[in-house]
Amino acid sequence: MTGDLELEDDDYNAIVLPSPPAHSTTEVVVVMPLACAGMRLDQALASLLPEQSRSRLAVLIKEGAVLVDGELAAGKSKVAGGEKIAVALRPRDDELAFHPENIVLNIVYEDAAVMVIDKPPGLVVHPAAGNWSGTLLNGLLYRNAALARVPRAGIVHRLDKDTSGLMVVAKTETAQLDLVRQLQARSVKREYVALAQGCVARAGTVDAPIGRHPRSRTRMAVAPDKGKPAVTHYRVLERFARHTLLECRLETGRTHQIRVHLQSIGHPIEGDTIYGARAAGKDAAEVIRHFGRQALHAQRLGFVHPETRKTLNFEAPLPDDMRLLIDAVRAAA
Repeated sequence: MTGDLELEDDDYNAIVLPSPPAHSTTEVVVVMPLACAGMRLDQALASLLPEQSRSRLAVLIKEGAVLVDGELAAGKSKVAGGEKIAVALRPRDDELAFHPENIVLNIVYEDAAVMVIDKPPGLVVHPAAGNWSGTLLNGLLYRNAALARVPRAGIVHRLDKDTSGLMVVAKTETAQLDLVRQLQARSVKREYVALAQGCVARAGTVDAPIGRHPRSRTRMAVAPDKGKPAVTHYRVLERFARHTLLECRLETGRTHQIRVHLQSIGHPIEGDTIYGARAAGKDAAEVIRHFGRQALHAQRLGFVHPETRKTLNFEAPLPDDMRLLIDAVRAAA
């Protein structure tokens, strides 16, 4: 992850919202009432166009999208009343984000109701500030145009940009609602492989609420008083000289949960530039430096099929970059 705030499961699926519709630029023409005389232009427009925020209108004025009697509006100008105002309502970046893009997706399983994807590292799941295109959602819309009618193109949970592994996508609203309920009931099986720094002595559980970091809005932190309940179970798969390979099982799915929880017990994930530390040891430092992401992979996923009610289980092999990293750490040990 490179600073953008990606959400994981529960924080994302608590409320299902419809996807923003696509918009084209439209022009709205109003005559400024005399009652608005003396008001700033953005303030007066906000009173006439209540569906637009004042900050949004101020941006449009700055971008030259507002004309007053045929002339470009000045940023802090005031109105006298009687002016003819033309506002070009341009679509926002987030409104333009929901469009199809030809992005290669590794489909592990697909039927009429669901799709299981093995997400590569570096792929953002959902459009957001700094990533309005090139996301998994854009790729899903290209692959299946009907997903435009499903909220968020059927996405029910997320992985961080630089976390690889399995995700399930719903192809109908009914399937999406069912999967959301399964996630909320904590019945979906989600198991990750993580290469943690330091020697983890034994299996354990981190039961520590997670909330936003008090000083950094792009980070999360253990927050005993204000955080949401978060539980991560972990067990040791293999120990090395300065690292431990862990299997982590999510009971909840808060934003950055595994990364925050492992940091909280003194074993941050190797390569995590947000919650981690410098590379552990010099032996494999070159490989770690070129790895370029947190060593976290969603390896197993299990859920009840929304239509057949059969339990489905999937497993995704480690991607090449993480496999090579583990081999280098093993060799260094």
